[in-house]
Amino acid sequence: MAEELEIKLSLEPECLKTVLHWLQAQPGAVKGGKKSLVNCYFDTPDAALNRQHAALRVRQAGEQYVQTLKTRGEFVNGAHRREEWEWPVAGPSLSLGLLADTPLGDDINLARLVPVFETNFTRQVVMLDDGEAVIECALDDGVIVAGENQKPLHEVEFELKSGNPSRLLAWAERLAQYCPVFLNLISKAEQGYYLAGIHMAEPVVTENAGPTADGRDDIDRLLQRLSSAWLEHSAVSLKGVDLLLLGAHAEACGLGQPFAKLAEHLAKGGTLSHLLGKPELGQCQLGLLANRARQSLSF
Repeated sequence: MAEELEIKLSLEPECLKTVLHWLQAQPGAVKGGKKSLVNCYFDTPDAALNRQHAALRVRQAGEQYVQTLKTRGEFVNGAHRREEWEWPVAGPSLSLGLLADTPLGDDINLARLVPVFETNFTRQVVMLDDGEAVIECALDDGVIVAGENQKPLHEVEFELKSGNPSRLLAWAERLAQYCPVFLNLISKAEQGYYLAGIHMAEPVVTENAGPTADGRDDIDRLLQRLSSAWLEHSAVSLKGVDLLLLGAHAEACGLGQPFAKLAEHLAKGGTLSHLLGKPELGQCQLGLLANRARQSLSF
């Protein structure tokens, strides 16, 4: 079992090449290979695995197959921290015996697992080494497929391979200054479940539970609401979010005016559809998180 820590940013399709060129231009960047990945996710007919906040897939890359189990984990300063188990397997079918010693072994009838949806995409990798951390940047371009339903998939993931975890947020914030991005808390698996019309897991558990005077609660809550609204193509619920407090934090990191416009749009019931191609959305999301991280280090 390993631990995965990554930040995922959704992109508009026309931004994929822009992001790739930007990544390749960074000092210490090394362009890796490009692969076509076919990922089949499994669950029981009553979505028992999803209700346990886990995802199980078999990934095909060329002639190689890897079976992976991930927990949903927690949200930490813009990144997802998950437990992950991986095993090479002979083909596209599940190897149930490998799951016996995982959290699924005792709680789920493994014999009932069936294919539910697929995420199929090409992945271009760029490795970054900035002297403080080694980060794998994966640009994914493809579709999520559930029966007759399809959903486009355009993302860049920053995954920590070694070094300082805070560099994930630093690199994501730098990219947001160059290209419009959307900090997305909804995993590929959750998107697939939603597309399949299957039970949705509860919101991501954050490290910052409970109300705090510095707005930690409100930042995480707003980010979660934005992601849910993105998935559901709905207005963003602002119930319980202190926009005045968040506005003050945005002002402190030089984003007062962009955040004020964003807050006004959301308060009027506006959706994210026309914001996704604009830089202010991702800049506000990542700027608030980065400012909070800096404040934490100062204490």
